[in-house]
Amino acid sequence: MQRPSGVIPDQPGSYQFKDSHGRVIYVGKANNLRSRLNSYFASAETLHPRTLNMVTTAASVEWIEVRNEIEALILEHSLINRYAPRFNIRLRDDKSYPFLAVTIDEQWPRAMVMRGRKRKGTRYFGPYPHPWAIHETLDLLLRTFPVRTCSPATFKQHERLGRPCLLFHIEKCSGPCVGNVSAEKYATHVKDFLDVMDGESDEVCLRLETEMAAASKIQEFEKAARLRDQREAINLALERQQMVGERDEDLDVIGVAEDEFEAAVQVFYVRKGRVVGRKGFVVDKVEEVTSAGLSGRIIERLYEESPVLGIPKIVLVPVEPEDVKVLEQWLSSLRDSLVEVRVPQRGDKRELHELVTKNARQELDRHRMRRASDHTARSRALTELQELLNLPEAPLRIECYDMAHLQGTNYVGSMVVLEDGLPMKREYRRFKIKNVPGNDDYAAMREVLTRRLSAYIAERDQPVNERGERPGKFSYAPQLLLVDGGKGQLGVAEQVVRELGLENEIPVASLAKRFEEVFIPGNSEPVEVPRGSDALFMLQVIRDEAHRFANRFHRELRGKAMTASSLDGISGLGAARAAKLIKALGSVTAVKQATLEDLALLTWLPESVALGVFQRFHS
Repeated sequence: MQRPSGVIPDQPGSYQFKDSHGRVIYVGKANNLRSRLNSYFASAETLHPRTLNMVTTAASVEWIEVRNEIEALILEHSLINRYAPRFNIRLRDDKSYPFLAVTIDEQWPRAMVMRGRKRKGTRYFGPYPHPWAIHETLDLLLRTFPVRTCSPATFKQHERLGRPCLLFHIEKCSGPCVGNVSAEKYATHVKDFLDVMDGESDEVCLRLETEMAAASKIQEFEKAARLRDQREAINLALERQQMVGERDEDLDVIGVAEDEFEAAVQVFYVRKGRVVGRKGFVVDKVEEVTSAGLSGRIIERLYEESPVLGIPKIVLVPVEPEDVKVLEQWLSSLRDSLVEVRVPQRGDKRELHELVTKNARQELDRHRMRRASDHTARSRALTELQELLNLPEAPLRIECYDMAHLQGTNYVGSMVVLEDGLPMKREYRRFKIKNVPGNDDYAAMREVLTRRLSAYIAERDQPVNERGERPGKFSYAPQLLLVDGGKGQLGVAEQVVRELGLENEIPVASLAKRFEEVFIPGNSEPVEVPRGSDALFMLQVIRDEAHRFANRFHRELRGKAMTASSLDGISGLGAARAAKLIKALGSVTAVKQATLEDLALLTWLPESVALGVFQRFHS
């Protein structure tokens, strides 16, 4: 696409990139349209691959000038919702979360569990992540506040019949359809129900306790027991709303876990100090975005439509968004009072945010594993890999290798395995690097691959009658050998396979971290694996797993090295005897300073061991 002709205004506004068919493919906003649009027409080498892909796909760009940044933000929302551009960040939330709703605009308000669009005249509580949780809460509260839960049609039917339904007989409805409760009493039930859900339960509980005490005093024990059960039901319902702050605190806590292409978002809604609901979704990062930019995008999407729980005073985020002041002004205008967007630094809010972020990380892991374990996606990924990498067959067994070290120390390698697209952890192997001095990833990779493939050849060529009942650790050859890295690591793998005479048996490839580029032998340019494809996702999964497995082993060795005792290696001094020695003398320093006579006084310590300890520190 060529740079647009004419003068681009230097005012705030929104811009739209369009393809050759006139379809909007990207919508953005800017405080200065001229500066922002000029950045897209810089040298191709300076653009992020995703941005470059968008610019090369676009055929034209248009813009709409507005008066200020707030209007630019609102306009951007409107255009994204209207056109759903393919290069804008997408929030993928295929779940419809249930809410507890109370229809306060009806003559006889009813409580119900509902999903979908919200309507006026109804109070909402939630969303709840699990339907069973909201049904249990409703069931508990109905024991104390018997408001109706039936539909208008059912209500009219029983009103016409003059006969209540089963819920009345089991004391979970006060029977307004048959006139069993006055309007004033029923209004009290509804008010108390709403107060408890709002976290204002003290007055209700105090009244129940007072009535219970009065009933006991006049020996109406059945009534007192009923009031006691109602009080306990409220307590159980409140336990489902975790107390996390002060009674007057209203805040939304946003936790984010992200990788190169996706991010999992968890939102906890805190009202009057209690967690009254939570929501989660996955963000598809189809455009170039920083963590700060992502934080801003999430806020924009969360509050672009009036949230059922309203906008809180405080929004806690993991990273301060870009244009945070603009976002605060926008949210404040929606709330009609001041709203803060901030990163928690310490105290309870920091702990709560860490909890929400932990939930986001777990959700991202679950999302990745769900996608990886989907059979259809796995089959499609394996077929795509076969076609893209020119493999003789679908790679039902893929092995991936990675190295880990710290400045050349505790050098380790990892081998992880996918069989039929699923991780086979019993096939994982780890290697201590033995023959590589210093920091040399190529040499370490060569050693690991040589050891693994040589073991395979040895087991393959072993006579059948000499093989054991079980196959050896390296008895299977991979149908795709993947190394973490670029052309250099690929060259090493290719050379090892060739030297061992396996070039016609084991295909090799490499996956570079920077741009997720896939290289195969004989191609100077990377293979074009479509971003977002199941094939690329499978390669990323096994590459990340190899990286995790290598780092874990490296940390284990490093930890052992850091905790190694100066008493290690003394003949006759095992772990138990060393611990007893340290306890007897008070510290390791005291052991080092002890004379031979001091050690000889320990009657349980053999003379040869005492001499060995003394010589270790005084020779």
